[in-house]
Amino acid sequence: MSNDSIANESDTFELGGTTVHRLGFGAMRLCGEGIIGPPEDEVQAREVLETAVDLGIDLIDTADSYGPGVSERLIGQTLGDRDDVLVATKAGLLRNRDGDWLSHGDPDYIRNQVLVSLDRLRTDTIDLYQFHRPDPDTPYEDSIATFAKLQDEGFVREVGVSNVSVEQLETAREHVDVATVQNRYNVNDRSSADVLTVCEENGIGFIPWAPIDGDDLAAHAEPLDEIADEHDATRRQVALAWLLDRSDVVLPIPGTSDPDHLEANVAASRLSLDDAEVRRLTELAN
Repeated sequence: MSNDSIANESDTFELGGTTVHRLGFGAMRLCGEGIIGPPEDEVQAREVLETAVDLGIDLIDTADSYGPGVSERLIGQTLGDRDDVLVATKAGLLRNRDGDWLSHGDPDYIRNQVLVSLDRLRTDTIDLYQFHRPDPDTPYEDSIATFAKLQDEGFVREVGVSNVSVEQLETAREHVDVATVQNRYNVNDRSSADVLTVCEENGIGFIPWAPIDGDDLAAHAEPLDEIADEHDATRRQVALAWLLDRSDVVLPIPGTSDPDHLEANVAASRLSLDDAEVRRLTELAN
């Protein structure tokens, strides 16, 4: 299976006013161990970003909490403010010294973080700004209203939400035109299937995080490996191909710090599963 570039130029999604290929890149892994601090090899991290763009990826996802700040800085230094790449970032999570992820949706904090992210990414406007996770200590509507104001003020072009229920998504849509939802979803974890349905009904991009989580794939190793053998592929590539087939609004963002793994992920866009294979994987959740 060739892995030169994203295969199908027509397999795209209209994200706001920008057309992107549906297979993107998640930049969380371009950090140190535990997603804290700089990567062991910054040269390789930059190479991964450059290779992703060279292979046709034009949607790159990050967050201010990755590092913290490391992933955004590397993207800004390596790619700058390119017209042909849509960079999505997030605010709403803090990291403590133990590496815990702590929700923080205070409006003043979000307003400060957008300025920091703009500086790291070396841009005047963030292409897609996502609320990383609802904060139980802050009214959800207050957090979302802040993102809407940032859009009105020109700091961000599009607004997305993440880790939300259907009810939270609908609440967000009362305040802002939601461009994307980023929830956990893969061949094993279908807990956000109801949210995906709402996204399909309303043309909202659905960005599945942990799209090829190793433990989730191991739960269905036999069918994945059997299908992979038929295509001279890997279970990860089969899982990505299934996600791309799952819905036209699904935008997988597999992440890696290894250039070879990146190329293998991109090669999954060339993998065509037949109807029986898609049905077999879809029915695993039933």
